[in-house]
Amino acid sequence: MTRKRIKILSICTMIAVVMPLCGWCGDSTVLAAKLSADISGGHTVYNGRVDLGQGSAEITIIGNKGQSLSGKRFEMFQLFHVEKAENSESVNYTFNEKYKLALQNVTWKALSTPENAEQDALQITEYQIIDYIQSLNGGIKADAGKKTEGYYSEFRYFVEDLRDEIKSQGISGEYFYVDSTDTDNAIAVSGLQYGYYVIDEVSGSDADGGDWYAASLCMVDTAAPSASIHIKSDYPDIVKKIKEDDKVDAVGSDGWNDIGDYEIGQTIPYKFESSISNMNGYDTYYYAWHDQMDEALTFQNDKNRIQITVSDGKKAYSLKNDEYNVITDSAYMDPGDTFVIEVEDIKQIADREFDKKDHLGHNDYSGMTVTLTYETVLNDLAADRTGRPGFENNVRLEFSNDADTQGKGETGYTPWDTVVCFTFQLCGSKINETGLPLEGARFRLYSDEACRNEVFVKAKPSESGSYIIINRDSLGGEDHTGGVVPEEAAEMSSSEDGNFTIYGLDQGVYYLKEISAPAGYRQLTEPVVLTVSPQYTSDRNNYIPGEGASSEVLKELKAEAHIREFYEGLHSVEEVTLNTDTEEGTMDLRVINRTGSRLPTTGSAAMPVLIGVGAILVCGTFFRSIKRGKAGKKQNRKRRAL
Repeated sequence: MTRKRIKILSICTMIAVVMPLCGWCGDSTVLAAKLSADISGGHTVYNGRVDLGQGSAEITIIGNKGQSLSGKRFEMFQLFHVEKAENSESVNYTFNEKYKLALQNVTWKALSTPENAEQDALQITEYQIIDYIQSLNGGIKADAGKKTEGYYSEFRYFVEDLRDEIKSQGISGEYFYVDSTDTDNAIAVSGLQYGYYVIDEVSGSDADGGDWYAASLCMVDTAAPSASIHIKSDYPDIVKKIKEDDKVDAVGSDGWNDIGDYEIGQTIPYKFESSISNMNGYDTYYYAWHDQMDEALTFQNDKNRIQITVSDGKKAYSLKNDEYNVITDSAYMDPGDTFVIEVEDIKQIADREFDKKDHLGHNDYSGMTVTLTYETVLNDLAADRTGRPGFENNVRLEFSNDADTQGKGETGYTPWDTVVCFTFQLCGSKINETGLPLEGARFRLYSDEACRNEVFVKAKPSESGSYIIINRDSLGGEDHTGGVVPEEAAEMSSSEDGNFTIYGLDQGVYYLKEISAPAGYRQLTEPVVLTVSPQYTSDRNNYIPGEGASSEVLKELKAEAHIREFYEGLHSVEEVTLNTDTEEGTMDLRVINRTGSRLPTTGSAAMPVLIGVGAILVCGTFFRSIKRGKAGKKQNRKRRAL
C-alpha cells in the first residue's frame, strides 16, 4: 500500500478544553507526526515549572501515564484575549491580532456554504469562531446517518487547518522545552495572560536522533487563574524481546528478554508486544512493524512461522494470513529496513472481534494489545564476528496519526527498540606433552554425554582446520536432536600446525570426542567435556543500542574443560579453566596426546638388564622351592614319630 511520508508537521489532537466559566470540557485525541524543522530557543521547564512573566494565569499540563513529558517541546499560541467582568460573572473574548487572520480564514472555509459563499473571511467574528469550536467538541452531535468518525474528523480538520494556516503565515508562538517534570509527570506554565490558548506538542526524538512524535493540540481557556489539561500523547508503544533457550529460570519470563546467545544455524524466536491506541475517529488504522536486523541474521519469510495476535486480556484473536502483508522489497520499505509486516486496517479487525461499542458507536480499545512473533536464523556470517558487539535487531512501529486521511496518508513512528544476541568460538590446539603440534587428529562434537547427538560442523572456506556449526534447527530437527545429516557435514581434523577452530558455539555443555589420534599416538578414551558460560548483565531487559560492544552487556566469557585420561594403567582427571577473550568470543583448549613408552626388542640396550632381572627371579624361585621341600620332609618325620 502506497503511503505518503510526512515532510511537514502534522498536528495530532485530542482536545482538552477547559472553560470553567462556560462549563465546557472536551476530550483530546492523539495524532503522531514527524517534524521537519528543528525547534530551538524559547523557555526551559525545570522540575515541572516555567514562568513566562506575562501575567497571573497558569496552565498545568499533565502527561499521559507511562509517557513522560521530559524531553518534549511545546509551542503555545494565545488565540484570544479574555476580558472578565468586575465580579467575574461574565467574560468576553477578543482576538489576539497576531492570529486573527488565521482564525478567520480557517473558520470562514469551514462555515462556507452555497448560501453564504459571498461572505468575506474578514467578516467572521470572535463569537462565530468560539461557537464553531464549541460545536465541534461535543456541543453538536453527529448528523443522523453520519459516521461518528466523520464527527471526529471535522474537529481534526479544523485544528490542523488552523495550525497549518498559522505556520503558512510565518507566525510562531512561545516555545518551551521540558528538561524535567514534577513528581506527577506534570509541568506548570505560569506567568500567562488570561486568554484562550492552543498548546501544541511538537517534538520528540529517539536515541539515534530520528524524529518520532505524538503531538497533541490542546485548546485551553484561562479565564480563571489556573487551568489543567491532559496531553494525551496516546501513541502505541512497542517492546521487542528475544527468547534465550538456556538457563531459562535464571533469565525469567520464560526466557524472553533483550539478550541471548545461539549456535550458528539455530532458529532465534523474536516477539514484539505493542499497544493499541484510541482508534475512535479513524475510518481505518494502519499498523506496521519495521524491522532492521544485522546481516548475520536471516529472516524466515514464512507465514507459518509468523503469528499476530490481538488481545483485550480476556479474548485473543490470531490474524489470518490474508489479514496482513510481509514486505521485503526495498522499493516499498524505509531505508535500512530488512522487512515490514503490515496490517492495513487493524481497526476493522479490532472492531469486528472486540465489539464493545457504546451508543455513539465508539469502541473501547483500552488494554488492547498486539503480539507479533517471528523467527530468524543465525547464519554463517556470524563466524567472522564472534563475541562482542553481538548481532542487533531493531524494531519500530508505524501507525496512523491522521484520521482525516482514513489512516492511509500520514503516519507516525514509535522509537526503535533493540535486542542483541551473541555466539562464540573454540580455538583448539592438538599437541603432545612437550608442546609439539600434532597434525591429523580427528574429532567429532556432541551435545550429550553418551555422544549420540552429534553437533554437525562444516568446513569454513579458505581456513584449514576451521569449522562452522550447523545447528539441527536448519536440518528439520530441534536444536541438537532430529533432522537429517547435512551433506556438507565434516569430521574435524587438526591442521599442520595442530590447530582446529569451531565457530558458532552457544552457552552450555559440549563433548569433544577424539575419533582417531595422530599416527603413533594413543587415542583419548574419554571425550573432553567443555562448559561454555558467558556472564551477562543482571539487567537483561533494558538493552541500549550499541551497548553490546562494551562490557556492560556481555561482561565476561568463561569456559572450563573436564579432561579424563587413562595412561600407563592409571586414570587421571583434570579440571581446566580455559583462557578466553571476551571481546573476540574465543576459548583456548589444548588437547594433549602423550608420548607412549615402547616395548623392548632383541638387541636393545635394555636386554642385559632384563635378562639379569629374569635370572634373579628364577633363582629366587628355585631356592624357595628347595627350602619349602626340606621343611615339608621334617614335618612328616615328626608326624610319624607320634
